[in-house]
Parts: sequence; structure tokens; C-alpha cells
Amino acid sequence: SVLGGLWIENTIMPRFDVTMLRYMEREEMRVLQAIEMGMKNHEHVPRQLIASLAGLRHGGAHKMLSELARHGLIGWDNRKADGYRLTNLGYDYLALKTLSNREIVDAVGNQIGVGKESDIYIVAREEQQYAMKIHRLGRTSFRNIKNKRDYHQHRKSASWIYLSRLAAVKEYAYMKVLYTRGFPVPQPIDFSRHCLVMELVDGFPLCHVTAIDEPGTLFDRLMAILVQFAEHGLIHGDFNEFNLMVSPEGKVTVIDFPQMISTDHENAEWYFDRDVTCVRDFFKKRFNFEAAEWPDFKDIVRVSDLDQQVADSGFDASMQGDFTEAFGQELLKPDQKEEEAGVDQPDG
Repeated sequence: SVLGGLWIENTIMPRFDVTMLRYMEREEMRVLQAIEMGMKNHEHVPRQLIASLAGLRHGGAHKMLSELARHGLIGWDNRKADGYRLTNLGYDYLALKTLSNREIVDAVGNQIGVGKESDIYIVAREEQQYAMKIHRLGRTSFRNIKNKRDYHQHRKSASWIYLSRLAAVKEYAYMKVLYTRGFPVPQPIDFSRHCLVMELVDGFPLCHVTAIDEPGTLFDRLMAILVQFAEHGLIHGDFNEFNLMVSPEGKVTVIDFPQMISTDHENAEWYFDRDVTCVRDFFKKRFNFEAAEWPDFKDIVRVSDLDQQVADSGFDASMQGDFTEAFGQELLKPDQKEEEAGVDQPDG
């Protein structure tokens, strides 16, 4: 389709089936919550512990566990001492139930985006539509972490449930700080566990834009946003065509903040330059546009410390420590990753 000089690629994605959530009994939700609690210390939660945490008789819990497993909300492994675990869908239901109880969400619509470690759906409350991002760090990060350390000795930092929630907390905290200070980011509405509800942006991912009337104007706008971030102590860290929304009028909205870092980070300049290069390369390949100049990290003059203020918005030092432990490898430059992996560096 064509909108205001932008050529857009159309995509169709599936719906999120929440039918069972409407008919779940209170005791079934208590069983899901009990498994969630038990997974803080167990990879698979024993049936007796689930019954105890949910306040149910053993026989009653058995029937509900069977029903929840049949609908794919929990997984069962008889090799793990008759233990159960939450599935992605079970954790989704817990988050949605909380958001529904808070009167934030009462309907879930089509999927409108999918990332390496997240899914995005349209949700609604009465007539108001929002976007809901579901963090799914189990797709890649958790598998990588399990390969690097013994799961049972690092349950808290290695749990896909904890890490997915941590990513949502971090993103909500950054979005709240940035939005209240006028940055071009979606308005954060609320979050529960790994699900973040935000303003539904009027626009399309830049990666779906196939042509544009004035690429230079849009390029300059994107570079100005990068500089604005850095002047306030922040580097996006994943500033590319997949995380930049463009409206038909050319308004830009930046999304996706779990990789955002401080300009005080040891690799800040490298990540700033990479963000710039990602946009330059995309504009050259997609629009055949090459800029004559672009920002240099050395020219940035810092005017505030939003990186220090994020902790006041909910993402504290303890959470940052766990996040760094889990994803520190992702914030290394390629040569540092090779060095940590024991790869010999070439001479010179």
C-alpha cells in the first residue's frame, strides 16, 4: 500500500488464542501461580508442593494439573519426580489475567510484530487500543545461558521467567523516563511479568518501507534522535530499521529498549558508531542514499544523566546486575567476545 509517499510492505500475522482464559476457574489460576512460585527454586515443581502452595487437596490439584497440561498451559516431565513447569502460554495467561484485573486489557487481537525474543499484539480496553509486547527470552538467550553455566546453581539469574520479566521491567523503566521527557518513544501504559502494554504507534517499521520521497530528511531526523539520546547519557544499542517506526507523515518513533546502555559504558563509542552505521547501511541499500556527514561520538556534549535516573523508575542496581550477568556477552565488542571465548587474536 502507499501512504504519504511511503511504500509499505503488507504483512499478515496470526491471532493470540485466549479463549480458555475467559473460562478458567479461580483455583486453576491459583495452580498456575503456585507453579510460578515453585519455579523460583525448581526447574520442575513437584505436585505436592503445587497443591500446598495453591491451598488445594492433592486429588483436586491432580485434576486441575491434567486439565492445564491438556490445554498447553503447563508442561509435565515424569523424569523430573512428577514435576510441572509453566509453558510460555501459561505465563502469558498469568500476565494477561493481572492486566485484566487492573482494567488495562480486556481483549487481545492480531499479532503485529515478531522479534528474536518477543511477540507484539494489538490489545484493547473498551474502545482504546494498545500494543502489548511479550518478552520471550527463552528463545535464544536462555539456551545460551544454560550452555554457559549450571542451571541449578544459578536458578534466579538463569530462569527464562525471571529474565523475561527483567527485560519487561527494564524496557518499561526506560520508556517511562524517556516518554516523560519528550523523547519520541511510545507511551508506556503498564506491565505485568513479561508483558508490557504501550501506546499503539501510528506507523510502520522502517524495514517495511520500500521507498520514500526525501530520504535525506528522514536520515537527518534519525541521526538527531541518536545524538539526543547520547546527550542525555543513553545509547540505544539496537538502532536499526526493525526498531524505528515511521508514520505516513514522517514522524519517527523509537521502540525496543532492552539493549539500551549508558554513555559511560566501556564500549559506548563502539555501540554508538554501530547504531549510526546500521542506519547508514540501510539507507544506502534500500533508498540508494548516502549522507555526506553523520554524528561522531567524540562530539557529543552530555547535558543530563537519564541513565542514572532509570533506577528511580523501577530498574534498580540489583536488577541491572542480574541483567548484565545474563547478557553481558551481548554488550561486548566482537574482539572482546572472541577474547572471552579464548580465540587467538591476529598479530598487529
